[in-house]
Amino acid sequence: MLTPAEFYNILSDETRLRCLLLLYNHGKLCVCELMQALGSSQPKVSRHLSMLRNSGIVIDERRGQWVYYSLSLSLPKWSNKIIASNFDCLVKLEPYCSDIKRIHSLKKDNICTT
Repeated sequence: MLTPAEFYNILSDETRLRCLLLLYNHGKLCVCELMQALGSSQPKVSRHLSMLRNSGIVIDERRGQWVYYSLSLSLPKWSNKIIASNFDCLVKLEPYCSDIKRIHSLKKDNICTT
């Protein structure tokens, strides 16, 4: 079971927080979408997604050559409230605002196809 201390420790890294907020806003995203939205390398994004997955915050699903990530449906209610509150507070601040704009653009271009 995820404890509040573990949850906040995971969110203490900006890359993981940015990934989490994008997943909260868009549901399922693949590694390549997150890489482009964050302007980060595949190994860096994958490493942080692995930490989020190992903690139980996100789940992954393979579709062909792509791996898609989404928030776990079994997160405690308190953690969902924290994620929603963080999104509402940070959505207008950088770099989160730019991340969201980039992911909207990427989704329109449909860069990942199965």
